[in-house]
Amino acid sequence: MDDDTAALARQEYLARSLAVEVFHGDETINRFVDKLVSDGVTRGLLGPKEPKRIWSRHILNSAALCEVLPQGAELIDVGSGAGLPGIVVAIARPDLRVTLLEPMLRRWTFLGETVDHLGLSERVNVVRGRAEDCADKFEIVTARAVARLPKLLRWTIPLFYPDGRLLALKGDSAHDEIDEAQDLLGASGLTAQIMHVRAHPKAEMTNVVSVTAS
Repeated sequence: MDDDTAALARQEYLARSLAVEVFHGDETINRFVDKLVSDGVTRGLLGPKEPKRIWSRHILNSAALCEVLPQGAELIDVGSGAGLPGIVVAIARPDLRVTLLEPMLRRWTFLGETVDHLGLSERVNVVRGRAEDCADKFEIVTARAVARLPKLLRWTIPLFYPDGRLLALKGDSAHDEIDEAQDLLGASGLTAQIMHVRAHPKAEMTNVVSVTAS
């Protein structure tokens, strides 16, 4: 085992240990991870390298959103893909009502099967469609690895404006994406800020771009 592989293994071990606290020992998250690293990979929803870093790169990163989600919120996760972050926050926060919105058939099918498998169907709704075609309003819109901010805003503003909020998980590009979106933000009466959150005090920080009405 080379140094990089050993470091990744240690990182994963720590992340999985922290997840026990984050999810209060709920085995549902382990069942979701098992589904991701098996069916999620074979069906092309997750890359073949991702199982080795599933806890640190995906689960805790997604769970970091819980720090800024209001109690009892109704949210929509656009372009939900493999259920990151939508299913993760639904498991971590039983008070939430979550809609998973996904246009692609194979991803939508996976999401529906997974929600049923995990016993979440009473408070997690799976919808096939595009954000720009959704007529409903939500308190919170979440997104992860869907599109850069200008395009994401064009798709999602009708879902949360004027009383809701967009929470987009972003990496190091967060500042640049806000700069790219300044004209659209100004024209739409919106303000964007970067929030630094984490799922656990010992977990890595996650960048969340929060967009609300000015």
